[in-house]
Amino acid sequence: MVAVINTGRSIRGIFIYNENKVSQGKAVCIGEGNYPMDHEKMSENFKLGVFLKQLQLNENVMRSAVHISLNFDRSDTDLSKEKLFQIASSYMDRIGFGSQPYLVYQHHDAGHPHIHIASINVRADGSRINMHNIGRNQSETARKELEIDFNLVRADSRKKQDPRQINAIDAEKIKYGAIDSKRAINSVLNAVIPHYKYTTLGELNAVLNLYNVKAERGKENSKMFQNKGLVYQILDENKKTVGIPIKASSFYSKPTLSQLEINFATSKTSRVVNMKRTRNAVDLLLLKYPSITLSQLETRLANQGITAVVRKNENGLMYGMTYIDHNTRCVFNGSSLGPAYAAKGLLERIGGSSEFGKQSAVLERPISQQNSFISAAEVQRIIDEVLYAGSPSDYVPNQLKKKRKKSRRKGQSDNY
Repeated sequence: MVAVINTGRSIRGIFIYNENKVSQGKAVCIGEGNYPMDHEKMSENFKLGVFLKQLQLNENVMRSAVHISLNFDRSDTDLSKEKLFQIASSYMDRIGFGSQPYLVYQHHDAGHPHIHIASINVRADGSRINMHNIGRNQSETARKELEIDFNLVRADSRKKQDPRQINAIDAEKIKYGAIDSKRAINSVLNAVIPHYKYTTLGELNAVLNLYNVKAERGKENSKMFQNKGLVYQILDENKKTVGIPIKASSFYSKPTLSQLEINFATSKTSRVVNMKRTRNAVDLLLLKYPSITLSQLETRLANQGITAVVRKNENGLMYGMTYIDHNTRCVFNGSSLGPAYAAKGLLERIGGSSEFGKQSAVLERPISQQNSFISAAEVQRIIDEVLYAGSPSDYVPNQLKKKRKKSRRKGQSDNY
């Protein structure tokens, strides 16, 4: 089971989203928590009114709406409405929402079983429920306990089977026309945007492109670009856009450019600790296989859960590299890891032309055909990086630190 928690400013929007799914025959309300009567006896206005009335107790809470999805493996077939509601109720208790009003909806618009829970984080006494790290702490603990209690397929077991698999939900490579475009794109966005660390739109697109989705700002002189607009579009097998672009603001999670820029900023610091793993993976492969080619490097990195995305122009010339580490969920443009991991540096290291931009056929030339040599110092550097990947490089023991002399104020002598 995988739990995804989102917060927002409007419980009305969350409620309408789920009720619209019900009216379209794509969902059904299967239960309620802490309401004065059964959900089947309540009107839509009454259901929403309970939320709105309690929110009036603390109007200072800006992101008071809570939307949770619990996603189950496709092999979890023994999931009746009664069992799903029991899972939802137990989950809400364990994350601290057991006394909150909430509505549970079973959705039928994806290839895997899942439910949505609408709630608020303002208590009946007007206090606010702290949502900081609730996904990492309370939710993760609850998820693991529920998998055991209800005999569900464990999300951790799926990760062990294939670390390259996106497990937030069952996102799949989209085939245009096979299912509703917006729903297909939304599944990929929910799996990628909250869970991967990226610092540019290009890095985000490197992941989205794996599932035939692209985020597009338009040309620099276009009105959409100048107004910081963003659309998402499906790609065909040749990575060409097909179908009608869909505005970012039309998706429930609101993956707009302004929201992505917040993710860009936080990822710049949070992904730093994971850079060494990607660098080490490349370094060790080049060290272990001196005659490795670019395509072989891609394959061997993929076996370690790292997708190497080679960017080429229309003439097939390589001009960029992006590394997607699915184990740490981090995306790195080659240059952010260092010149040796960018396109030009990598070409030189695997025996390609040092002249950046020559024909791509040279990419497959083995290193043995070039005058290249890895010095003993470089070998030791790589080994040290692997052995001490988790240690801060600037650490100095206290015993070796020089004591700093106290500065004397001007005009002050040694005699007090």
